Amino acid sequence: MIPRVALVGAGGHGISHRRTLKDLEGRGVLKIAAFCDRNPVEPEPGVPFFDDHRDLLEAVRPEVVIICTPPHTHLPIALDCLAAGADLLLEKPPVTTLDEHARLAAAVRESGRRCQVGFQALGSAALGRLCAATAGSTEPVSAAGAWWRPDSYYRRAPWAGRQATFDGALVNPFAHALMQALVVADGFEPVLMELERYRTREIQTDDCTFLRLTGADGRTIVVAVTLASEVFVAGEIQVGEAVLEYPTDRLRLGADAPFEEIPGRIGLLENLLSGAALIAPLERTRTFTVVAEAIVAAPMPATIPPGELGPHPEGGGRILPGVHELVRQVAATGLLPSESDITWAVAPHRVSLQQAKGVSDAQAEHR
Repeated sequence: MIPRVALVGAGGHGISHRRTLKDLEGRGVLKIAAFCDRNPVEPEPGVPFFDDHRDLLEAVRPEVVIICTPPHTHLPIALDCLAAGADLLLEKPPVTTLDEHARLAAAVRESGRRCQVGFQALGSAALGRLCAATAGSTEPVSAAGAWWRPDSYYRRAPWAGRQATFDGALVNPFAHALMQALVVADGFEPVLMELERYRTREIQTDDCTFLRLTGADGRTIVVAVTLASEVFVAGEIQVGEAVLEYPTDRLRLGADAPFEEIPGRIGLLENLLSGAALIAPLERTRTFTVVAEAIVAAPMPATIPPGELGPHPEGGGRILPGVHELVRQVAATGLLPSESDITWAVAPHRVSLQQAKGVSDAQAEHR
């Protein structure tokens, strides 16, 4: 039987899922069962539309549901879908707290259904090759990325730019960077988080984020990302001399070696439908959730002084000149901005992450 797949959150980022669904339906892999969104979306001929996921579940009873809604809404929708007998493709970040993660994991077990999390880059052959090449390494792992988001990005939805709704540079647009760094540092158990968060505009969360995690074995992961850069850095994961540009699947395994594009990505929806072992099962995202929850629970980000900013050449907001160089510097040295000669930097927020018997206890201290 061809599985029927519904999409909850068919606007915004859901449009990319709609493209995937149409492609797979055209290949006979699935049948598009229904779309759901709280707002009107471009209709798809022959596809029922609902503005409430509960009505969709009752009327259609799909075998699989893709959930592409704001992160703070994921848990209740996911629980309803599991109770209705559906497997899930749940967009990242999967949930907002470790408690929610545990509740969802329990529901997945009890329902006997499958839950794949939308970290699509985990299906990359390039990531697999990097992990194989650096297995057993004690080198630090770092991630860096520099993108641009105009002011309109933070007006796209009521929840955008708000800390309470789990938005922020590292927990949402750059969530892949954090997740892949954790995957590459296989078995990494963070015990200390040092975090510097900054904002270049009037939002409630950060658009420039610098993170250093120290593991139980002393190994470190450093992640430096920004959404306020004029110069684009796609996103790089580095271990020693090996570098993966994860959005493009380009890999370099030596300092003098050229980047090589490594073909081959397994689509997460196809993987879910195949019945094969999941690429991004919910349990694989537990440590990500621990770190992401601690980031969002941190104090409000510091505001970078307006005098440090400049206009974006194309308009639409301001940029932080040279920030692309800063994210690469932090990733290369492991030193946070406050530990270098950065005049606007503030002391990091420190959190001791204790994970025992499935519970994360975060005790924060400031210096």
